[in-house]
This record gives sequence, C-alpha cells and structure tokens, in this order.
Amino acid sequence: MTPTTISLIAIVLSYGIYRILQLGKRDPRMPPGPPTIPVLGNLHQIPMTGFYKQLRVWGKEFGGIYSLKFGSSNVIVLCDRKSVHDLVDKKGLVYADRPHSYVGQLITQGDHMVLSSNDPITREKRRAATHNLSPKIIDEKLAPIQESEITQLMYDFMETPEDFYRHLRRVTASIACTLVFGQRAATYDTFWGHGVYDALKFFGQALEPGANPPVDEFPFLKYWPTRWAYWKQRAFASGAAMDAIWSKSRAFVEERRKTGEKRDCVADRLLDEYEEKGFPMTQHAFENLLGEMVEGGAETTSSSLLTLVLCLAKNPAIQEKARKEIDVICGTERSPTWSDFKDMPYINCIVKEGMRWRPVISSGLPHRNNKEDEYEGMLIPKDSMIFIPIWALQHSEHLGFKDPETFNPDRYLNHPKLANDYAGSPDYNNRDHYAYGAGRRMCPGIHLAERNQWRMVSKLLWAFEFNEPTDPITGKTIPLDPDAYETGLLHAPLPFKCSIKPRSQAHIDTIRREMAEARKAFAKWE
Repeated sequence: MTPTTISLIAIVLSYGIYRILQLGKRDPRMPPGPPTIPVLGNLHQIPMTGFYKQLRVWGKEFGGIYSLKFGSSNVIVLCDRKSVHDLVDKKGLVYADRPHSYVGQLITQGDHMVLSSNDPITREKRRAATHNLSPKIIDEKLAPIQESEITQLMYDFMETPEDFYRHLRRVTASIACTLVFGQRAATYDTFWGHGVYDALKFFGQALEPGANPPVDEFPFLKYWPTRWAYWKQRAFASGAAMDAIWSKSRAFVEERRKTGEKRDCVADRLLDEYEEKGFPMTQHAFENLLGEMVEGGAETTSSSLLTLVLCLAKNPAIQEKARKEIDVICGTERSPTWSDFKDMPYINCIVKEGMRWRPVISSGLPHRNNKEDEYEGMLIPKDSMIFIPIWALQHSEHLGFKDPETFNPDRYLNHPKLANDYAGSPDYNNRDHYAYGAGRRMCPGIHLAERNQWRMVSKLLWAFEFNEPTDPITGKTIPLDPDAYETGLLHAPLPFKCSIKPRSQAHIDTIRREMAEARKAFAKWE
C-alpha cells in the first residue's frame, strides 16, 4: 500500500474510534447527571433490580430534572412536580409516545397499549378503554357486581382467612373479567380467577429496567442466540402465556355468542361495533386489548390491596381511627357501600397512602418525546426516554412527603377527592400521588381501581381486625417485613401471613346475610 492509502486508512480508523468513544457522552446542553463512561454512558450504574431506588439517589444529587445516557440513548428523569406538569401534562402530544422496546416487541408482537407508541391503533385502543372504563359505565353497569364480589371477599376472608392472598387476587380478576368478558370467577382456581396472573407471570420480570442487556441501545445484541439468552426465553414465554390466555378468553365469548347469548360487557360491545364497521386492528391486537383491560384491572389493584393488608396489620391505630368513622355510619347492620364515600374520607386517605407508599409500578413506564424540546434552558433531544420515577417522587421530602418511609394516611386529610381529580388539576403542588402516571398515557383504569380499592378497604375494615401473626409456640408477634416485595416492573408484596379475625358475631351474621343477596347477582355472570 502507498503512504497515501495508509494515511487514509489511519484517518478512517481514527474517526471510527472517535465516534465509538462519543457513544455514551452527554450533550452539555442536556440536564446534569452522573458522570458517563465511553460507549456505555451510565448503563454500568443501572442495578439489576431496584432501579427505582437509584432514581431517587440521583434525584437528590442532581435536582428535579436530570439526565442519563444509556449508550447512545438519552434519558431524562423528571424528579419534581413542576417538570412533570410542564412537560408531560401541558405538552401531552409531544410526550405521549413510548420508547421502542425490543423485549416488549418479543412479548407482545407490538400489540400492547401500554408499550406501544401513540399511533392510530393505540389511540383506538385507548378510546375503547377510556370509554368502557369511564365513571358512567362503571357506576351504571358494574357497580352491583362490584358490591357483590367484594361481599364475597368478606365471606371468603371469614371462611378461610389464611388464603387472603388468593382471595384478593380472585376478586380483582373476577370484577375485571365480568366487566370485559361478561364472566365472573367464583373461585381463584377457575380459569377466570387465575388466568390473568398466569398471563402476567413473567411480564413484569421481563420488563424491569436492568433485567435485560441493553439491546435497544446496542441492537446487535438481538442476534444473540435464544438458547443462550435467558432474557429472550423469558420474553417468549411471557408472550406465549399471554396469547394463550387471551385467545382462550375470546374463544369463550365467541362460543357464547354463537348460541345467541350476548352479555353487557366490553367484549360484546366492541365485537358488535367492529363487526358492523370493520376491525381497526388485527385479531391479535384486539384480543390483547381485551386482555390489557383485565390486566390493568386485576394485577395492579390486587397488589395495592395486599400492600394495604400488610400496612393495616402493622398499624392497629390506623384501623381504629378508620372504624370510628365507619361505625357511626354503618353500625353492625350493614357493610359500607360506594354511596358512603363522602361520609368516610379517612378510607380514601388510606387508599392514597398505599398508592404513595408502595406504588405498583415503582419506576414508572417511560414516555418518549416525538420532537426536540427545551426546558428551563436545558435541551431535551428528540426521542429521549422520559421517566416519571413514581416511587422516587413519592418518597422525596422536599416535595412535601415528610417521613416518607412511614405509612401515614393522615398526610392526605386535606385530599378528600379521588385521584383523577388531582391528576387533572393545574395545581400540581396539590397532587396526591403519581401512581397512575401522568399526561396522555395516564392509566385509563383509574376510575375502576379507585372504586374497587375504596370498596374493599371500607368493607374489610368494617368486618375484620388485622394483626401481625404470632409464633404458635412462643406467642410472640412475628413482625412483617415492609420491604419484602417482588422484584420486577410490578411491585407486589411477597406472600406473607396475617391474623384476620371478624370483629363480632353481629358482623358475621351481616356478612352471611349480605352474601345470600350477593349470590343472586352472580347468576347472570356465571
């Protein structure tokens, strides 16, 4: 080779090395953040689990808005109320997308509303979900079955209190499946009782930040053979489980409709609409849409209720404060109903504090901005990954959450309304919590979740006393661990024991009487 050729090769190689070393480097115009290293950026600092806690550590160090680098990808973390409101709430169209997720694509084939970008199919899915999960639909069509199902929850707690974990999972699955498929779950062991949990068995683990190699930042990793990649195997297993459950659920509905029987549920309403106008999406996407509504109505709510059972067992004084409010209204003659909401504000405080203390999706689901933006003189590059770090926000003292590790419903005594009222308010400093997200990608099941949780907490506190378990030999209390939670995207307590006892014989008699009435409401959904 001639000296000129050698020089050209050296220049090309030097430029290539220079470009590689620029990967992971933060643009100085972006918000501040932890120091980066070449190529990886901050990826080497992302823990395999507990990413949500690390987000708070950086928030304390770098302030309300900071940035990270995941290889060549830009990450913006909104760690104060003002930045969430100014960007995600006020500029909803700009921040309504989701970042691309290769693992999410493996699981869902691109057909999941939670993970998809703000494209026409996702907007149609959200339209269908928002309408069918609206307060009007829930209060007019679902309220009787909600009251009846939660009456069975009280009955199940009374008969087999040791199975409370399964009882809470059954009731949320049953309400969601009745709403969506027109079919209730009499027990957890039925298909409708445990199907949604089978579908989601690996979903949260597969999508937790840090649980997979940085395949979106370094696409060559997607060619890694599946047989040597546990993360790929887990993603495929999760997708197969979800597809099997939701196609089977749809088949149940279709078989029922062939007999001429239609039920007042989401599946029948959408099938009637789409069969007349034409399907706006593939059949796989449609089945996922139905499944997504059940997922959102079952898994997250049952996880929140399990958190509240744990917290109530550890805090008898909170139970007593709530019962003083309940007993004045209900006595022992009846259990609370949704019509009592305005007269029992402390129950709402308990629900809100559970959502704050242990949000189910602790790190939040990332957004993506579809164009370059600027905030307080700082650059937010187009296609950045935007995190609203829910747990970190709700455990930050400078945002008004004093003593954040303590479960204290009193902090919400001045928040008598439901979460959606505060989420939609321009007074961002008075927002109660961020557990349902923000902006245009806020959880469309917020109204169903709020009503379910309030009903369950009020009825269970009316009926039972909750305490930490005792050692059968020594009689000493066995303290419950407030940090014993599952790892993964979804944050639920690990199985634990709890002492659950009816408050009196009068309460037992009322539960039995109300259960007899509830059975009449079940017939049309079985």
